[in-house]
Amino acid sequence: MEFTLAAVFFAVLTVAVYLLTNFMYLRYRKTLLNPVLASTAILSSILVLGNIPYDTYMEGGSWIGTFLGPAVVALAIPLYKQKDLLFANLLPIISGIATGVAVGMASGILFTQLFRFSEELILTVLPKSLTTPVAMQVASNLGGIPSLAAVFVMVAGFTGYIIGPVFLKWLHIDSAIGRGIALGTSAHGMGTARAFEYGQQETSMSSVAMTLSAVLGALLGPVAAWLLLL
Repeated sequence: MEFTLAAVFFAVLTVAVYLLTNFMYLRYRKTLLNPVLASTAILSSILVLGNIPYDTYMEGGSWIGTFLGPAVVALAIPLYKQKDLLFANLLPIISGIATGVAVGMASGILFTQLFRFSEELILTVLPKSLTTPVAMQVASNLGGIPSLAAVFVMVAGFTGYIIGPVFLKWLHIDSAIGRGIALGTSAHGMGTARAFEYGQQETSMSSVAMTLSAVLGALLGPVAAWLLLL
């Protein structure tokens, strides 16, 4: 990370916008005011209106990214607190996550086939349902575009965050395990943020789902790509 005035400015700007949107979300509790969603929209607008190159923003934005790893590791805390629930329901949890990963990859493949995407874009969309650091690495290893893979991950996360609870209610999924696994597998970090609003058990299960889906996705990604490009 290079220490420059631009880096400091954009790092501070990112944190300030996030804190502002988080304050608004806690005050009004509207889905579209979710701090990740709202701050992304605001920062993107600033870059577009100011004609600021993405690389310039990332001089400071990359500083924020360094905290992504510790933030993910911190999810181990609620996971540890719910370890008894995890081991008592190990089989349905593992099978649910595996199914979710398979469906997530299959839906991405169907989407790319429908719109006749290039091979590079297909390999970029494939890991869309994995958490961002893993998805970028998987896309890179498969020959996709890591930065664009992060965009698809965000789209999947925002979609799951917004419409996930609607589907849970429609399908009458009201157990802590079911809600947590569904949100964590389909919408990774954003799903876990939504699960946090339900309760600690949902958050723990979503953390498990996000972590295990990343592991399974990293293993299944090359296999899916090989089968797809035969």
